[in-house]
Amino acid sequence: MALKCGIVGLPNVGKSTLFNCLSNAKAQSANFPFCTIEPNVGVIPVPDVRIQRLVELCKPRSVVPATVEIVDIAGLVKGASKGEGLGNKFLANIRETDAILHVVRCFDDDNIVHVDGSVDPVRDIEVINTELQLKDLETVEARMAKAEKAARSGDKTARALMAVLEPVRQALLQGRSARTAEPEGDDDRRLFRELMLLTAKPVLYVCNVDEGAAASGNEYSARVAGLARAEGAETLVVAAAAEADIAELDTEEERAEFLEALGLESSGVARLIRAAYALLGLRTYFTAGPDEVRAWTFRRGTRAPQAAGIIHTDFERGFIRANVIKYDDYVSFGSEAAVRDAGRLSVEGKDYEVQDGDVMHFLFNV
Repeated sequence: MALKCGIVGLPNVGKSTLFNCLSNAKAQSANFPFCTIEPNVGVIPVPDVRIQRLVELCKPRSVVPATVEIVDIAGLVKGASKGEGLGNKFLANIRETDAILHVVRCFDDDNIVHVDGSVDPVRDIEVINTELQLKDLETVEARMAKAEKAARSGDKTARALMAVLEPVRQALLQGRSARTAEPEGDDDRRLFRELMLLTAKPVLYVCNVDEGAAASGNEYSARVAGLARAEGAETLVVAAAAEADIAELDTEEERAEFLEALGLESSGVARLIRAAYALLGLRTYFTAGPDEVRAWTFRRGTRAPQAAGIIHTDFERGFIRANVIKYDDYVSFGSEAAVRDAGRLSVEGKDYEVQDGDVMHFLFNV
């Protein structure tokens, strides 16, 4: 399940510094706009203590964690929706992602220029949101022009599409993102998602603060949190420069000491990866044994046959049943055999809704 989060923001807000912390890929980081021209891509393992515990119990020959693909996208400027700066390329790259990590500058530093001359995170957010909304409005109105002709001739699909498009258009004209006008019905929701609108994507605002504000944030990040609450979005405070220093340390002990000095229990990078995973509405089930312990990514509400199909399409096509062990039971009893002997292994059919943390074994016949 190749799912992408795009790191976006104005130039010089710390996007590439943060990306470098997230990935072994070293994006160029410098004090001038448009430093990142081609999107850098990193496949990032999701920190999860559960897979580590399963590895300790199973001692497998290989381990495959869950991952999220992070894309570092070129900085945006005012006018991007009309092609200013690297606007067209930037917007095309965002369209290919599943969610947006919007990095916002929440620190003062006279040595790092701000593209608009001063630090104002709410203004910066509005610049990017406006550009995305303008591009979406252009997309929606183009689709409406085509659908309207077909709807007048009695095309039912075109009429349904027009019913979806009009509320979205009104939201965009009012300066609201498309996701605020997502319809409720399954069919309408499908039509909405097929539009691939930029502002329909879920957003996490990442407040890049200085080292002293890494634990509790600052006045800037508080303003972003207020804006996010009004939008129904989430925020995360990260000190990207400090995270870069942590990444350079050689041992876990040194990193733990650094985090303790900052007043943090876990790194901002780990929290960001987990937040990105949750932002996409993702869950994890495991397969575990002496050959391999592996985390498999699925969306909430997935049934057992579809979960099996994530491993291989034949598993879904020939699905018979699934043997399911709850993670806590696996850890408590120490092995699949012990769980089975204790009567704690359940046999589930096609209607079983897979739960986060399930340890599963599928039986199929093709």
